[in-house]
Amino acid sequence: MLLTLIPLFDENMAVKAYSIFSQKDNYFLDPMMQGTRRNDGAGAVQGLELIEEMGIETLSDDKEVFVPLTNISVFSDMESQCSAPHDRIVFLLDNTIPPVEMYVNRIKELKDMGYKLAICKVAVADFELYREVFKLMDYVLLNNRKVAIDKAKIYFGKIYPNIRLVAGGIDSKETYEKLKATGGYQLYEGSFYRVPVTQGETVVSPLKVNYIALMNLVNSENFELSEVADVIGRDPALTVSLLKMVNRMTVNSGITTIRHAAAMLGQKEMRKWINTAVVKELYSDKPNELTRLSLLRAKFSEYLASAFNMKMKQEELFLMGLFSVLDIILEKPMEEALGMVKVSAEISNALVRGEGPLATILNLITQYEIANWQEVTRILLLANVDVAVINDCYRKTLQWYRNLMSGIQ
Repeated sequence: MLLTLIPLFDENMAVKAYSIFSQKDNYFLDPMMQGTRRNDGAGAVQGLELIEEMGIETLSDDKEVFVPLTNISVFSDMESQCSAPHDRIVFLLDNTIPPVEMYVNRIKELKDMGYKLAICKVAVADFELYREVFKLMDYVLLNNRKVAIDKAKIYFGKIYPNIRLVAGGIDSKETYEKLKATGGYQLYEGSFYRVPVTQGETVVSPLKVNYIALMNLVNSENFELSEVADVIGRDPALTVSLLKMVNRMTVNSGITTIRHAAAMLGQKEMRKWINTAVVKELYSDKPNELTRLSLLRAKFSEYLASAFNMKMKQEELFLMGLFSVLDIILEKPMEEALGMVKVSAEISNALVRGEGPLATILNLITQYEIANWQEVTRILLLANVDVAVINDCYRKTLQWYRNLMSGIQ
């Protein structure tokens, strides 16, 4: 199975939910799936399997999770597949589920069980046919690129005032700001929050300059731990974070000085911790999802190193992922942003020009994030990498991030 999580934002750019996009049937590698085997295992709800296996907190912390249903899986025994709280799960229906009595009754049953419901991909011409279905919905997803979203908003506002509207398919900040200004939408979905910066002369704040200087220091080939410790000591947040982490790692806690903590970590671990911890501070004035995206890309890239015969480049792959949204954070074109930090030529080539061996993994990850499964499968096929490998790496990445945010690592 291939799967990824797509964030849904509110008007303050805070993530309020994630939607699971998955693909179990790999037509590119197994054409037989289009024939007699097409419905094998179709009764299982893939998203519920993932939630049960990994835990809903690992996937979404305290947020809702949208789980797609098919016209077959909608009749599954949901409770036996997943023990997560019902009100945290939003079952996502689409136009393959017809508005006939059998389906309407099943939708009512799911509603009575405490699950939330959403629907998408219903054509405007079919709105009246779906009246009984709409009455049961908590959310309706409206694709900004495929429907007259303003007219649809008026329609639902008048007839179904209790439905929460999700504006989807938003691919620019300008569109997001325009839709937000008109009001009436509760959630927003699209790639608008990570649009690359192509021009600008933004002055980087002094605080960010200090963080960049610290990253440059630890990313030098050889650096003095004592010098790094002294720089960390000027920032209370980094100091507390470092001491807490090292004390959790040691059997006999009681490390109270930054230099002692730095010595305990050593160069390699100090470099990794600085790059991760500083990024969280560096991105603090941006949407939290950008921090999450950066860290997930970093660890995902590192985990994929072995599969792509790049085990010796794990650190570079981690940094590549970490800095892959640096242009958005510093509000400068990527080439200018990378000019402020010390990265290898391979990282720069991958992020600026999409060239070199590291670029293959970067392209894979960016296609994976938007659930472009055909392109993901093509890349894996050319690299002779099994789908199960990338699936395992992604799941481990989600678990790593959850542990990182929980203070375990």
